[in-house]
Amino acid sequence: MRFTVTLSGETDFNGWRDAARALALNDVKADDIGWRTGEDKDLFANPTPLPAAPEGATMNVPRAFIDKAQAVICHSDPHRFALLYRLLLAMRTTPHLMKIASEPDVMALRDLEKSVRRDIHKMRAFVRFVRVSDGSDERFVAWFEPDHYIVERNAPFFVRRFAGMHWTILTPHRSVQWNGERLSFGEGATKADAPKEDASDALWKTYFANIFNPARLKVKAMQAEMPKKYWRNLPEASLIPDLIKGAESAARDMLERMPTMPAPHHAKIQERLWSASPEEPPDNAKSLGELRRQAEGCRRCPLWQDATQTVFGEGPENARIVFVGEQPGDQEDIAGKPFVGPAGKVFDEVIEEAGIERQKLYVTNAVKHFKFEPRGKRRIHQKPNAGEVKACRWWLDQELGFIKPDLAVAMGATAAQSLLGKAVPVTKMRGTIVTRDDGLPIFLTIHPSFILRIREAAEAQAERERFLADMRQVKQLAG
Repeated sequence: MRFTVTLSGETDFNGWRDAARALALNDVKADDIGWRTGEDKDLFANPTPLPAAPEGATMNVPRAFIDKAQAVICHSDPHRFALLYRLLLAMRTTPHLMKIASEPDVMALRDLEKSVRRDIHKMRAFVRFVRVSDGSDERFVAWFEPDHYIVERNAPFFVRRFAGMHWTILTPHRSVQWNGERLSFGEGATKADAPKEDASDALWKTYFANIFNPARLKVKAMQAEMPKKYWRNLPEASLIPDLIKGAESAARDMLERMPTMPAPHHAKIQERLWSASPEEPPDNAKSLGELRRQAEGCRRCPLWQDATQTVFGEGPENARIVFVGEQPGDQEDIAGKPFVGPAGKVFDEVIEEAGIERQKLYVTNAVKHFKFEPRGKRRIHQKPNAGEVKACRWWLDQELGFIKPDLAVAMGATAAQSLLGKAVPVTKMRGTIVTRDDGLPIFLTIHPSFILRIREAAEAQAERERFLADMRQVKQLAG
């Protein structure tokens, strides 16, 4: 072996790229190179200096190879560096190599990339945060055991999804921390370093047990999506064996207890009766935190009966901009935080592109409880009616009273109705400002969930660009 390349770490793509380019331009064979990382212990290594790239020499590779290589670098296979180099070398004589699906090394590259993508997906699905401190120093910690070196590649997702939290994710190889402003990485940890379950785990277990549908149970499919290796890190995993064991009898009981649905006009009668005199509001809160605690016991409309919990607003009390959506969705109802579901992801991405700092915003909803229709294992969103919006407007007015923002952004018709006290045609008036009686300017735009409901990709992208233009206008208005 003529050359030994030492990379700075397991995911050092830039180091691999620079070394591989110089070696390939000097026609060094793959068998003449040994690849290792700085974490490898080789006391007797005495590497030969790498040759410099010939002056004026160039190397062009397809973008598809770069994208796949950046993912495959994160795989735990120690032979991945050699595989990537073989492909790089081969593409010098066969530029279209990546299009030959039957080529063994191309197949191996595809399999490794698929494995990394699956591991990234599993981390996003099975990370469970535990609260380790409260108050102004509120922090959350999670433990996860990935198959590959995916922490750095996956970290930006968790920043976007949990931008308002201070969190740490511990893994055996690498750890990552977000303090609300800066992302930092550290050494790996052990399971003993991870915190034990907290009160939110009990809430999650209750929710999981209640949404478990024994009539739709498919054990093999469940284990394919949630392999047993992840069970020990999931609070709900302790419930699974008993739920599976009792599924057959539970399914029979569920069928026997199925209720009949009331006629549609019953809901209209109920809305008229309870919205006329909602429950008396609590004593005036002295702070936004106290208001949040009072909202946990809200009974001003019937939505609290089926929702998991109140989802109150989130953000700094001195925020200059308040974003108001319609109501929490399925994921927000579980997490107890606004804008953490699919629409929240779109919102985070767009405001980041617009140059708006997420952690400086206050985000909330016109209605604080999730309204839904059960459909199998899923809970399908239902639009709040006028009575529910009216009953919950008291909370929104209190939030605005404490924050005193310079601008409120109404995302969707329900938010506009709550903020203005009347229905307005948002699609026609989007991008305009309506001033309330109290002087607060309300900027009208769509809800990001509208983009997700568009099936045509080109149309969805165009709508996303219009929403981005709205957000850039919001940034200008805020100065």
